[in-house]
Amino acid sequence: MVAVRTTQVVIVGAGPAGLLLGHLLTLDGIDNVVLERRSREHVESRVRAGVIEHGMAQMLRDVGAGERMAREGMVHHGVQMWFDGQRHRIPLSELTDGGTITVYGQQEVVKDLIALRQAPIEFEAEVTRLGDLESNHPWVEYASEAGPVRVQGDFVAGCDGSLGVANQALAPSTTTRLERTYPYAWLGIIAEAAPAHDELVYARHEQGFALYSMRSPTISRLYLGVSARDSLDLWSDDRIWEELHTRLATDGGQINEGPILERSIAGLRNIVVSPLRHGRLFLAGDAAHIVPPTGAKGMNAALGDVRDLHRALHATYRGRDTSLLDAYSDLALERAWRAEEFSTYMTQMLHPHPDDAFESAVQLARLRQVFRNRDVARVLALNYVNLNSL
Repeated sequence: MVAVRTTQVVIVGAGPAGLLLGHLLTLDGIDNVVLERRSREHVESRVRAGVIEHGMAQMLRDVGAGERMAREGMVHHGVQMWFDGQRHRIPLSELTDGGTITVYGQQEVVKDLIALRQAPIEFEAEVTRLGDLESNHPWVEYASEAGPVRVQGDFVAGCDGSLGVANQALAPSTTTRLERTYPYAWLGIIAEAAPAHDELVYARHEQGFALYSMRSPTISRLYLGVSARDSLDLWSDDRIWEELHTRLATDGGQINEGPILERSIAGLRNIVVSPLRHGRLFLAGDAAHIVPPTGAKGMNAALGDVRDLHRALHATYRGRDTSLLDAYSDLALERAWRAEEFSTYMTQMLHPHPDDAFESAVQLARLRQVFRNRDVARVLALNYVNLNSL
């Protein structure tokens, strides 16, 4: 026996996209349910991106979700790039009329949105089926301890990632999925070590890419570019620190060591799904597109999707105007491709190609141009600080 519930908007996935959409709809008085297959503990602890654009940070503050971010987030006015044995700085605020970025972990955004949530979040709810997506009453079915539950609504928002059920529910005959993979991956660590720098540091070294970032005054977040074929078994603590010191030793640069609390290896890829709508199912965030993390656009692109989807749903419920819903896929995809372009640009420019010396030389020439031409630097800064608000 399937238990049946009703709502207005069914949201699949309790990442930043799904939770923010639920929060915005609740502020509008639009009934919604968020379904998440993982536990609350897992959702609040999974480490993801930690750079929030200027406009996206302002949006979070405007909707009441930025109070702790304002206290604990680290606002940066510049970003550094180290290569050719020298340090170089991009003065973001100077080049963008005061624009900044805020370093604040994605899991912290998730915690803040869960704490604000007034409507139900069903954790450990494994969605098994979506149905009647082209009717006026689509539904989502999930497994619970008490048995299967079907939630029927007016619309379904798929915010459950590139491998989620919402993504898979798109009609194969009318869906395009474009994808690119890279020959390198990121080995990321979280270390109990005070940050040695007050800005993010991107390093291009002959031995590979490195990124120095931070999560708090006592926690550092660091990355190494490694082969896409590497596994964690190949990287001992000593080897990780040795390689980080080597790649971040530019012009006297240094890092602080400490116990490694977490580590992982993630491949770099681009994915764009099109269209982002099937009947009354709409995709947002990673369910719609994936970008390499080099440009810090993943979470920001997801929040941009939700901003537009919320506006469209608001117009539909309040004014019975469906024009924004009809335009949502095209609008979100236009912005997604801008994020893909910038992320690809940053990724190729900062990662020496392991098998193509010509490509590596071209990309290094492109990187040098950033610091020899202020107009080029300004375009990079504008994209880095506020791409999803342009």
